[in-house]
Amino acid sequence: MSDTDEEQTQEKAKEQPVLASALSQKERETIAKLPYEQARDQLIQAVQALEAGGLDLDASMRQWEIGEALAKRAQELLGQVRARLDAAQQEQASAGAQAGTQSNLEG
Repeated sequence: MSDTDEEQTQEKAKEQPVLASALSQKERETIAKLPYEQARDQLIQAVQALEAGGLDLDASMRQWEIGEALAKRAQELLGQVRARLDAAQQEQASAGAQAGTQSNLEG
């Protein structure tokens, strides 16, 4: 990307209105600290509220933002667990590869 293209992209970004979030920073911080099960349960509630309908536009947008934040938190926690499981499997495979070898028995 040339400098001119980059400058044009930055100018377009400045022209687009920034959408205000319905969630406060404190609410985002609270969601970021939730354990997986609680984030999942609250996400289910947010989805059910949206599916039930009857919310005005602002309330719908708030529920959607809550759902997005909760889904992100749940995915983050699942990713951490997945990384820990992968590390444990690699460690187990490495240990299994050396089990019963002469160098392992000579210690």
